[in-house]
Amino acid sequence: MAKIQTNSSGTRSIDISDKHLETIEKYQLFRDLIDSNGYVDEQVLEKLKLNIRSLLETESGRDKDLIDLCLDVIYHPNMKAYGLQQLVLLFINWKNSANANLGMTKRAFQGTPFN
Repeated sequence: MAKIQTNSSGTRSIDISDKHLETIEKYQLFRDLIDSNGYVDEQVLEKLKLNIRSLLETESGRDKDLIDLCLDVIYHPNMKAYGLQQLVLLFINWKNSANANLGMTKRAFQGTPFN
């Protein structure tokens, strides 16, 4: 279980479980999400919500884990663009730790912007 900060002042946060991160990986929710400029803004969050909404309309989208991810994280009242950026960084670190035996050494730090 990890906690991401959802605003720059640090007064709001969301708990993220490994199951949430596994669901993000399973559905490849971050693939082609962020434009080449590297900014995570409200439009990127809206794009993610629309992608998930279209997944939920399919048979494979009726997965309890995907619905839990939506309720607990993506559609959480505290989730804003800053929180999504922190979630992406957490996901990168989680993937890197899972692939530690493959020689990956880069680490993304929570609280630092992409640009």
